[in-house]
Amino acid sequence: MEPPASQFKIILGSSSVARRKILAEMGYDFTLMSADIDEKAIRTEKPEELVMALAKAKADAIVSKLQTSDDQEKDAKPSILIASDTAKGNRKLHTGEDKDAEPTLLITCDQVVVYEGVVREKPSGEEEARQFIKSYSGKHASTVSSVFVTNLKTGVTKGDYDKVEIHFHEIPDNVIDKLLEEGQVLWVAGALIIEHPLIVPYVKDVKGTTDSVMGLPKALTEKLLKEAMNE
Repeated sequence: MEPPASQFKIILGSSSVARRKILAEMGYDFTLMSADIDEKAIRTEKPEELVMALAKAKADAIVSKLQTSDDQEKDAKPSILIASDTAKGNRKLHTGEDKDAEPTLLITCDQVVVYEGVVREKPSGEEEARQFIKSYSGKHASTVSSVFVTNLKTGVTKGDYDKVEIHFHEIPDNVIDKLLEEGQVLWVAGALIIEHPLIVPYVKDVKGTTDSVMGLPKALTEKLLKEAMNE
């Protein structure tokens, strides 16, 4: 029998507002941590391999950060605490480790956009973002999103990726101008946000789910959380 998800503390290793919103919609309580890694230092040929490598690197960085924090706490506090005296006058000792502590699940993610076989990450600036969005006009692009779940108690890791294809109508220049002025597209892979009110009318077809395009595929995340909890 699998333990209910509510018994597990969840850390979302992402600063993405969209991922935060999706995980909350899924009914989970969670805390946030960010992974400070040099994403450009990790390169692979295939987009699927790239997003998985980046999600794992983010997990490794956060695990390292958590371990450093734990070590500092252990150095700051006595490892053995005198909690009470027994009836015979003998002191009862308790270690500082709570063996009943809830296991913690860490979720890290990554996403790229693939357009005409070329991988696109976050745009370098406004001009590149403009080029990206303009190129989607009347054409199509794909997103590749990875989810990597780490059970911090058992060390078990589970990861996979999800792909979505998006087809667009012609996107007017004035809409692109407004998107750039608003600025949110500058912070996402491929400058692609299909849920944005300005771009919604120009999305012709989505072969996959919107939550995956937003960076956190719900079905895949649910599946990996359960697998990580049960092993």
